[in-house]
Amino acid sequence: MKKKIIVTGGTGYIGSHTAVELIEEGFDIILIDNLYNSEAVVAERIGKITGTKPPLEVFDICDKLKLNRFFKKNKDIAAIMHFAAYKAVGESVNKPIEYYRNNLVSLINLLEAMNQYNIPSMVFSSSCTVYGQPEKLPVKEDSPVQPAISPYGNTKQIGEEIIRDATSVIQNIKAISLRYFNPIGAHPSAIIGELPRGVPENLVPYITQTGYGIRDELKVFGNDYNTPDGTCIRDFLHVVDLAKAHVIAARRLVENKNRKNYEVFNLGTGKGVSVLEAIQSFERVSGIKIKYTIKGRRPGDIEKIWADPSYANRELGWKTMSSLDEAMKTAWEWEKYIRKKNLSE
Repeated sequence: MKKKIIVTGGTGYIGSHTAVELIEEGFDIILIDNLYNSEAVVAERIGKITGTKPPLEVFDICDKLKLNRFFKKNKDIAAIMHFAAYKAVGESVNKPIEYYRNNLVSLINLLEAMNQYNIPSMVFSSSCTVYGQPEKLPVKEDSPVQPAISPYGNTKQIGEEIIRDATSVIQNIKAISLRYFNPIGAHPSAIIGELPRGVPENLVPYITQTGYGIRDELKVFGNDYNTPDGTCIRDFLHVVDLAKAHVIAARRLVENKNRKNYEVFNLGTGKGVSVLEAIQSFERVSGIKIKYTIKGRRPGDIEKIWADPSYANRELGWKTMSSLDEAMKTAWEWEKYIRKKNLSE
């Protein structure tokens, strides 16, 4: 019998790519999404890629009543993949209460439901922001967790603490937190990808929108950091590589290969890339010169961070496969697809 997995935030950027990989690996999935930052049509696109359109339940998992109705109706769930969260660092600085309410209430509701309805496993979408500005690079799983620089980062720190405490006393629940660094790119089909509403908060969508002419210019926040070119450094990994790690984590849990009730893994390439280097990568793969201006530093931004992924490489048998240029090329193909589609509709 197929293992049934619930994917919250399933029509979002990372959720949709993970849904594709789960279906292709033989899992039976159900998507949950309130469509706050995504579109229902993504479920159809997942079906187009995989040949199996997953069912989509549209509601907010912060609504405990609706969540309970869902779990009363859907039995024999092997795991929950929890992606449903607000995720923009800059926005979280301006909307802290909304971020705390959404990101923490949704997680608490899910954990309570897992205990009530005997759902044994969760893969939690965490983030390298839990490390704050690390004192030593690259970052390992046992690196000190620094004070969060943004409310978003703090919700991930608190979320991990909630899961750790819950799994320590509720023995029938086990979980894996995947601390990923900076996902970019899109599925090679170019029919699913990152599509933020309004002005993008993340770098790569802003780059591709500028390349397409949606934005007049790219704003680079700060060129006076202690980095080789003065701009922030991040560890960019292809979203499909990231999605594959979630499938491995799910199998680890449902097949009882986990070593303890709660585990944490870093997911990254192990290489730092500056904002200017990311721009240069896009220019290489697209042949388009990006116009950008230097602005002041943005509140909540970390100066530099990249992963030591060796533990995930060794323990999960996972590693990134795509280069920065390959990931950037898929991001550009996705941008062109969605703009042309919008024009034809």
